Amino acid sequence: MTEQRKHFPEFYVTAPQPCPYLSGRLERKLFTHLTHDKAPALIDNLLKGGFRRSQNIAYMPYCEGCQACISVRVLVNEFELTRSMRRVLDANSDLAARRLQATPTSEQYSLFRAYIDARHADGGMADMTVLDYAMMVEDSIIDTFMTEYRLAPEPMADNPAEKRPLLGVALCDRLSDGISMVYSFYEPDEYKRGLGTYMILEHIAYAKRLGVPYLYLGYWIKGSPKMSYKRRFLPQEQLTGTGWTRV
Repeated sequence: MTEQRKHFPEFYVTAPQPCPYLSGRLERKLFTHLTHDKAPALIDNLLKGGFRRSQNIAYMPYCEGCQACISVRVLVNEFELTRSMRRVLDANSDLAARRLQATPTSEQYSLFRAYIDARHADGGMADMTVLDYAMMVEDSIIDTFMTEYRLAPEPMADNPAEKRPLLGVALCDRLSDGISMVYSFYEPDEYKRGLGTYMILEHIAYAKRLGVPYLYLGYWIKGSPKMSYKRRFLPQEQLTGTGWTRV
């Protein structure tokens, strides 16, 4: 292998498997390994161009006869809150966000386990062990960070952040033009708060403070109720055959 080829990604295709989002369809993925000998700009361009990261693998759908999975990103500087989103912000005004290095904890895993068991017990992550969770968080060669959401301290209370109840966690990557939300989970018993929506709203605000134009939300899947929420964050762009197109 030449030195030049070594720095370019080699792509592979998975075998067909039942699609977890659309009944009766099969899915395949195009993927490549992310390694330290790949140029950071190349990896950045992959993740800005429709690939998603899972540990040190970048993948995208490669399904025959189906183009239901569409990458979406929110236009941070033009984003407008809806009335229902304002209610979600009000409902979570007692939370405090804290940015952390991508380091797993037993407390995070307990919350992750409760979320998966309550919301996705039949999904592909249902059998993840504490070691699997640690690898999901730590196994990254790019700039990855976590945000923990805890109840804010009472005024004048001597209550360190790590002692307050943990209600939500988001794992994200920093890209050259924005933030990519990799995975998030939250306390399932607090469903009235709309924590999933809140964490996206909070990251939109964070991206705006950082001065980056996009928040990447991964794939919106046409026909999948599980993914319909991503269409609510407008304006946004969708990745088409001719590039990013404003919605």
